[in-house]
Amino acid sequence: MNETIDLMKKHVSVRNFTDEKIPADVLKEIIEAGQAASTWKNFQSYSIVLVQSDEQKQALFDVQAQKSILGCSAFLVMAGDLNRAQKAVNMYQEEFHPEGVENLLISSVDAALAGQNILLAAESLGYSGVMVGLIREKSKEFSQVLGLPDYTYPVFGIALGKASRVNEVKPRLPYEVVVSDEKYQENTKADIEAYDQVQDEYSNHRFNKWSERIVEQWGKPEDSATLENLKDKKLM
Repeated sequence: MNETIDLMKKHVSVRNFTDEKIPADVLKEIIEAGQAASTWKNFQSYSIVLVQSDEQKQALFDVQAQKSILGCSAFLVMAGDLNRAQKAVNMYQEEFHPEGVENLLISSVDAALAGQNILLAAESLGYSGVMVGLIREKSKEFSQVLGLPDYTYPVFGIALGKASRVNEVKPRLPYEVVVSDEKYQENTKADIEAYDQVQDEYSNHRFNKWSERIVEQWGKPEDSATLENLKDKKLM
């Protein structure tokens, strides 16, 4: 339809990068494009920790061994941030209430919108990347390495660089399965089985079924690392 939509539909996650570095001025433009994303009441309740040094990448890798962290040109940690809000509130009053689900949604969604903008901007310039949500499994440790203060928490990371290998576009759920007209339409077992088959063919039978991977995530109690860190940071 147009270049923007074409770019968006060609998105693939890239975890393997060349040694080429993203120039500092280009990286700044990419991040500023991320900052232009929509944000709740213009609060901009997130911060970005930009990691480029080999030492800091290694420190993060030692916490969560994701190869994209070491191999990328730049690793950005998108953090929900109400620390800035605390300073603003204290300009007028001592009472500050950052805790609660609504505030977590505000800061997490703000971070996610900015992160998606960042990745799209990078892809528009010929770079690639991957979102790294597994950092939440080590929320406390990541917070310590990055020096995240009270009222902040890691939401996800973005590894950016020049791709050394690009896979085929992964098929998404069919439009009819995701989009309901006027009122929510529940999916059926047949919908899930059909998509299992699509994903199985895409991966050439190399991985577990899509539904089996869903079980790995939601078929057991959640990992407590994020909740414990949120409590430590006075957000729950």
